Amino acid sequence: MFVDLVKLVARSGDGGPGSASFRREKFEPRGGPDGGNGGDGGDVMAEVDAQLNTLLDLRYRDIVEGEPGGRGAKNNRTGHRGQEGVIRVPPGTVIRNAETAEVLADLTHGGERVVLLTGGRGGKGNTHFKSPTRQAPEYAQPGTSGKELAIELELKLIADVGLVGLPNAGKSTLLSRISAARPKIADYPFTTIEPNLGIVRVGDYDTLVVADIPGLIEGAHEGKGLGMRFLRHIERTRVLCFLLDAGAEDPASDLEVLNNELRHFSSAILKKPSVLVVSKIDLISPEQRVARIGGKAVDHHMSSATGEGVDELIRLLDARLKEARKDEEDGSDEDEPRKEKAPYRP
Repeated sequence: MFVDLVKLVARSGDGGPGSASFRREKFEPRGGPDGGNGGDGGDVMAEVDAQLNTLLDLRYRDIVEGEPGGRGAKNNRTGHRGQEGVIRVPPGTVIRNAETAEVLADLTHGGERVVLLTGGRGGKGNTHFKSPTRQAPEYAQPGTSGKELAIELELKLIADVGLVGLPNAGKSTLLSRISAARPKIADYPFTTIEPNLGIVRVGDYDTLVVADIPGLIEGAHEGKGLGMRFLRHIERTRVLCFLLDAGAEDPASDLEVLNNELRHFSSAILKKPSVLVVSKIDLISPEQRVARIGGKAVDHHMSSATGEGVDELIRLLDARLKEARKDEEDGSDEDEPRKEKAPYRP
């Protein structure tokens, strides 16, 4: 099951109390204070696990807690530090304060770690309060309390190429043709109800990560259909592949719908490198193929059913991806990131 939005409570551990003890030895029954400090409470951290691609493991967790710090002990021994509470998330996870929608972390790389809440401080033992005028303090500090925060985790898939199109444009069929991914496919709207990722081999050594984004419809940016739930996944892709159905009544209108939905959600998305592809050309004759749709040049024609043009499309996407990466390295991609919105709530 693909889960891309969860809410839970993070709670860091309380600091352990200090110890109020005195040294008691055979020939020194009334020795000085020797109480150690309490240990700090465990932090709550988020860590990226590159093997994950969903938030499913967190869906049924209500609380992630850090362990309380240990009590201080005699002989000036400090209590143990509390174990960290770790939230393991897939790359592309955005973590927000659930009440204010403030972005606390935007995690994109495997192994990346961030502290969300620090644990409480351990209390000082009575040794700390010894002074020339107070030789035998009987007081030790309690530890400070940990912190608690309701957080929302939102996953935005990270992919090289995002397949964008209306329902039944052939995105899932294409993904199943070029990769080992096996999304559910059927001839009715919204067959795909969750994003799918596929690894596509290019030549002997290169690969592409391709995301099949569930079909958009007019009004998707306002929450209609399934679009609002998945528009955010398009933000992470480097290259967009617009897929239009060759058998559609008005492909130009379909393209305009897609552009309008992306524009309303984030104008920066339309600045990404893109490829315009007409699919299902097995449904039309060669004479019916067009060079332009809605004033935009068609980059490629293909059919997942027959395999015509599929290999050429893979090479085209790979070339466009390499251009995009080169632009990123050259610093030419200076688009301002979209201001984060509060996440979609079904």
